[in-house]
Formats: sequence, structure tokens, C-alpha cells
Amino acid sequence: MPLLGPEQVEAYWRDGFILARGLFPPSDLTPWLERTRDLASGRVPPSPSMQLVRDVMVAKGAVAPPTPEHAICKINFFENDPIYRSYAEDPRLLDEVAALLGDELLFVNSMVVTKPPGVDGRHPLHQDLLYFGFRPGDAVVGTWTALEPVTRANGCLAVLPGSHRGELSPHEIPGWDYVNYGFLGVKGVDGADRVHVEMEPGDTLFFHSLLIHGSGNNRTDGFRRAISAHYARAMAEDLWGGVDRLAKRPWIRVRG
Repeated sequence: MPLLGPEQVEAYWRDGFILARGLFPPSDLTPWLERTRDLASGRVPPSPSMQLVRDVMVAKGAVAPPTPEHAICKINFFENDPIYRSYAEDPRLLDEVAALLGDELLFVNSMVVTKPPGVDGRHPLHQDLLYFGFRPGDAVVGTWTALEPVTRANGCLAVLPGSHRGELSPHEIPGWDYVNYGFLGVKGVDGADRVHVEMEPGDTLFFHSLLIHGSGNNRTDGFRRAISAHYARAMAEDLWGGVDRLAKRPWIRVRG
């Protein structure tokens, strides 16, 4: 039975997000966490189409990472990795997404975010629908599961409740010294009312594709690792013609 009952589903549509505490027990996180460390350290090769992304400060030589793991800020497109894909196809996760979108689901994007210490690493306040060809925004849900404790000190997510009820806003590259590739922010957004979402390992945030959200920098000596997948209603309007333009592959049906 999904953790998201009628009250939680109502809160999702009202606020644009809902946090499911303890969706995964800590022991279930171990394979995903170990896989992340193995990939970032170079102990195992990436699967086909996977992207290991170096932080911009490392890529530009502004920071010398003390270990290979400290250089990697994100792992994109894990659909061909059987260990990671077990997250995206986990029935517990899909049951919660189905409570929000219905029973016919496409798996449309995936990433692991590591947010290493020692770099800027901020992600400006943005809307995920900017990166998807599905419409309307109601048709796409993001999932974000903490693999380690997520706090304000290590750069937890921040959300603007209710911001999903608007339209897709114009975005721009923020005027920071170092901005990771593809990190765009909503133009002129006022983030004063943002809510910081601190999480324990296994907690999972479900959020609307138009919800304005971002994250701060990591001011600790450790990492802030999380695994994320996005899903769309199979019957949504698809402006990209059945192909993920980012991962360059067809959509993957995971339910229905």
C-alpha cells in the first residue's frame, strides 16, 4: 500500500511536493551508495550512455580535488546500469508515483547527485519542466531519495510551496563565478519564502515538474548523495516524439 494516502496526495497537488519519510530502509540504500562511490572513484566503468559529470570548478582548474570522488558532482542517465535501475523500477517507488500520476508510467530521466565538498555546487531555483518535452506540467513527477543525511549545512533541496501552480517561467544562467553546465535559474525569482527540506537516508521527495526548487552549497567535509528519477504519464502530450533528446533513447515504460 502506498505511503501517500488521500491527504498526502491532496498536499502534493496543493504545495507541489510531498515528503515520504522512510520509503526505503537504510539497508536498501547500500547498493546504490556503493555503486556511486565505485563509479566516481573510477573503480568500475560507467554503463553505456551514462555521463559522469565533473564539477565546473574542477574542470576549470579552480579546485584540485583530493580524490577522484571529489571531482564528480553528478551521474546522469543510469537506465543501462542494473544496480541503479533497480531504484527506478522499485515497486515501492512506482506505487507512490502511480498514486500521483496513475498506473501508466514512463521512466523519463535519471541522475545521482553527489554534491562534493570544496566546490560551490549550488543549483539555482529552477523548474524541471524546462528539461522535458511533456505537457502539461501536471504529467511529470520527480523523485529524489536521500542516500545519506541531507541537511542545510550540506546543501539540502529548497522548494517554493505552491509555485507549481504557475507556468513554465523564463530561465537564465545565474551570474555566479562558477555554474555547472545546464544549471539555469528562474529569472527574477524571489526565494525568500523557500522551505528547506532536510532528509534522512531513505526519505523520498516527490515534486511537481513546475515546482520552483534548488539547492545550496555544501559547507561540510562530507558528501550529499541522492538518487533521482523522473516519470511521466504515458498518455501525456509528448513534444519530443517518443525520444529523450538528452539521453538519446526511447522512453521506457515501467508501469501499465
